Amino acid sequence: MRYRRLLEHLREQNWIAVAIDLAIVVAGVFIGIQVANWNEGRATARRGEVFTERLRDDLREEAWGYEMQVGYYTDVAAHGRRALDALAGRTPLSDDALLIAAYRATQYNGNIRRRAAYDELTARGEIGLITDPALRDLAQRLYSSSMFDYIVEEGRTSTYRTWFRQSLPHDVQHALSEACGDRNVPAGDYAGIDASIDYPCATGLPADTLAAAVALLRNDPQAVPLMRLRVSDVETGLQNLTFFFADLRSALRAAAASAQEG
Repeated sequence: MRYRRLLEHLREQNWIAVAIDLAIVVAGVFIGIQVANWNEGRATARRGEVFTERLRDDLREEAWGYEMQVGYYTDVAAHGRRALDALAGRTPLSDDALLIAAYRATQYNGNIRRRAAYDELTARGEIGLITDPALRDLAQRLYSSSMFDYIVEEGRTSTYRTWFRQSLPHDVQHALSEACGDRNVPAGDYAGIDASIDYPCATGLPADTLAAAVALLRNDPQAVPLMRLRVSDVETGLQNLTFFFADLRSALRAAAASAQEG
């Protein structure tokens, strides 16, 4: 209707009316654009809020995963040192206890990472939707770090782990895994971290079987050096987690506490 009237006024050469019609059309277009921009801005802000909440949830679980790694590998290193002390004659241990400590020094753990929100944001080039600069920086630092991959890979490819798996009889390893293997800890269960690998157990193996397995640990010239290397590597990973990346750990703890309060 407005365009028809504009054409009529042009034919009539009613320039005042033409000017009025043009002003109305321009104003309508301008208002339409502003409304569309406003709606788009609201939608973008809402998407930012959704992704921020998702990212906070992911980081809350990542904070638990960080503590899980610290607790788990602290226990792995402690078992390795315990076995080394026993083999060196500094600390007496029963054959069962020594074998368990030596076995637990072979173990490694890799948490399932919670990074779906971050990966989706970066894949779409929308990390700017996270308007909290501290939260955005924390996510970028955490998910770009190769520290966790290094720790897991070191455990998976440990030469001491390979030696242990190759050298000890299968029935001994099976008994160790069944009676003294890692326990599953649900994400978010901080209290369960301490009992994930460090809990009382007994292999139930006969005394002669235990003695033969421990004799391998004592007599194979590779055993102690490889165990010593394993403990040193684990302690290096722990130093990264607790010292060199202490600020990242603190930021994760703060983010987890903030998410919990929210």
